[in-house]
Amino acid sequence: MQQQAVAAIGASLDLGAGRRGVDMGPSAIRYAGLDARIRGLGRAYHDRGNVEGPVVEISEQGSPDARYISDIVAVCGRVSDEVSASVAAGMFPLVLGGDHSVALGTVCGLARQRGPGGALWIDAHGDLNTPETSPSGNVHGMVLAAALGLGGARFDAPSLPRPALLPQHVALVGTRELDPGEKALVDELGILVLTMSDIDRIGIHDAMNRALVRVMGAGFAHVSLDLDAVDPEQAPGVGTPVPGGLSYREAHLAMELIAEWGHMDALDVVEVNPILDRENRTGKLAVELVASGLGASIL
Repeated sequence: MQQQAVAAIGASLDLGAGRRGVDMGPSAIRYAGLDARIRGLGRAYHDRGNVEGPVVEISEQGSPDARYISDIVAVCGRVSDEVSASVAAGMFPLVLGGDHSVALGTVCGLARQRGPGGALWIDAHGDLNTPETSPSGNVHGMVLAAALGLGGARFDAPSLPRPALLPQHVALVGTRELDPGEKALVDELGILVLTMSDIDRIGIHDAMNRALVRVMGAGFAHVSLDLDAVDPEQAPGVGTPVPGGLSYREAHLAMELIAEWGHMDALDVVEVNPILDRENRTGKLAVELVASGLGASIL
């Protein structure tokens, strides 16, 4: 069976993060050889360019509990348009971040075509804060809550139907930092969270199998990969590094298991910050993890 063509959609946005630089993430990933790597897997590759986000210098911060929310929602709406069009054309959306807030556009674009779905969130953080619970006001830490229909009217936009995700079909893997409000929301909604401690105990293979079972059964199955899920020794170029993350092989095995599973409908790769990187090491890792998720193998 012929594999879907890949539609690469850049999202040059760093307004949702606390540190500058992830707006250059799409360029760093492309520069690391993304197109050749995907074509080498036998897939057609179509680069749809970047959805450009405004820079801080010309943006209104607005309320400190959800900084730059108006501009972020506008960018996510355009990402949603690109993702929706790619799905309608029968292509596989690959969204290159940018900070993690761009994932709201991805899941909403999928939901426009297929209704609310599920998501595997591979991330050191929960991204389950709301403006009321966020300690920082950074929207990239609210994106999963917003996709679940929480966060309030400031996330509303015609291209962003919410809820785009159903909590019973959401799983977090590799988590190692949750704020108090996020812990309360996990308990309230019954979201599956497999922390690094869980992975230490049961291994990445069993953790991923549990997570993938949870994600199945809704309108779509999305995978959102934040490079800060990987230990900073392997992925130094991220804005919010947390020690004790996935090893190089654990990260690759996670993506290889996703490829074997065969139900991924879209993929985000976010939070690559070339300003903080060393010789584009994190951009190169992002390309290799994408390849593993799309079926690259040794034999």
